[in-house]
Amino acid sequence: MKLHRTTATHLNQFTGYGEGYVMVNEERFDGSLIVTPTEVREWRPARFEDLQEDDFASLLALAPELVLLGTGKRIRFPHPRLSRDLAAAHVGLDAMDTGALCRTFNILTAEERKVVALVLMA
Repeated sequence: MKLHRTTATHLNQFTGYGEGYVMVNEERFDGSLIVTPTEVREWRPARFEDLQEDDFASLLALAPELVLLGTGKRIRFPHPRLSRDLAAAHVGLDAMDTGALCRTFNILTAEERKVVALVLMA
């Protein structure tokens, strides 16, 4: 699905997604990602089952208000122990399917919110 860019052209925006990929600023990515309003980088876990506590704890260095976790075609919720460091720092974690993640991230970045998107492809 193709998404339309908002007026926030200086920030990262999801511009499309499909089976096994997302597009950020028209560039296609096929692996797991961390996306912030200003940065895109690879993320260690390849699959939902690979998630570990460190995968979430390391996000605190990015100082997010909210973390969005995209879990593919269907919503999957990580065990609360995995994200306890985020909870202790009062950082919200919302799990959603990839399409919802893309749309939500775009809205929040346009509002200049400190959001981090975690994209899992499998």
